[in-house]
Amino acid sequence: MRSEDIAKLAGVSRSTVSRVINNYPNVPEATRAKVRRVIEQHQYEPNSFARALAGKRTDTIGLFAISMSEQENASRIYQNSYFAPIVDMVVDTANARGFYVLIHTVYSRGEFQKVKQAFQQKRIDGGILVGTQKDIELVREMVDQKAPLVLLDYDISEIMAERLNKNHLAVINSMDYEGTAEAIEYLIGLGHREIGIIKGSMNTYSGRERYLAYESTLQKHGLPLWDDFVLEGEFLKESAYREAKRLALQEKLPTALFCSNDDMAIAALEAFTEHGIAVPDQLSIIGFDDALLASRITPKLTSVRLPVDEMAKAAVLKVIELCEADEATFSTVSFPTKLVVRDTCKPPVR
Repeated sequence: MRSEDIAKLAGVSRSTVSRVINNYPNVPEATRAKVRRVIEQHQYEPNSFARALAGKRTDTIGLFAISMSEQENASRIYQNSYFAPIVDMVVDTANARGFYVLIHTVYSRGEFQKVKQAFQQKRIDGGILVGTQKDIELVREMVDQKAPLVLLDYDISEIMAERLNKNHLAVINSMDYEGTAEAIEYLIGLGHREIGIIKGSMNTYSGRERYLAYESTLQKHGLPLWDDFVLEGEFLKESAYREAKRLALQEKLPTALFCSNDDMAIAALEAFTEHGIAVPDQLSIIGFDDALLASRITPKLTSVRLPVDEMAKAAVLKVIELCEADEATFSTVSFPTKLVVRDTCKPPVR
């Protein structure tokens, strides 16, 4: 049976059948009920929407990648060393378990309406949000959809403070604080005392954790935090390159620089090379993520390995688990990081 047949039996247009299946709001309730009755009588299941209409699962999860700073060129998110491997692992893990993945990228607040619609129209059984910025109101809006939700990289204390842990919700993080602290300790162990940082986005949990660990570790060793050595990178290559060029023109340089992700570290390395600053002979650099490119550039980048694959896989398994749970459950997990030492660090020149 086709949608045209359903339309004839219900005495409505084919477009009305489509609007009912997709749960559009601009359909009179009497018409909606009539179409649904025909669909149920004839067990019409054209796609996942019909299955959802009948109260069944769609076997589809949503993956929503949020990057407010990538608006100029939306396709760049798929070359991002953080987002790209997450997308790959989520799709592979979900497919292996018989689930489809609806992927949507969010570059502005207005686009969150599309995320809400995916829940409201029951196109997905549950969702994974990655890159969510510090916005508890947004998270509450998503939780209010009453569908299972997994957050990657979010401050658990905010969830608890707002009592959102009473929902089908999970938070998956990495131990960014510990990983950054390990990196700074390594630099200090090499003899560095003037250590700078290229910060990530302070609107993200990971950006804040990495900066806090940098600051706290320096304070722990009684080392100064130089304002001129604190650069605003926002997790973006362009910003890091611009900030590194500005630093290169200063009279005084740090002896080491911690970069809050590998994209920024590689951009800084490029800027320093252009200005004749040798890495690691004149300045040591550490990145964060241990992206594939880190081990392929020259010199090979020392970096903190982020367990992206493990986090993405856990997100899929958790959202599927939540979809199958009868009662609301809340859980959290945080995966460890690891410092991978390569060629971009050495003791400072005395």
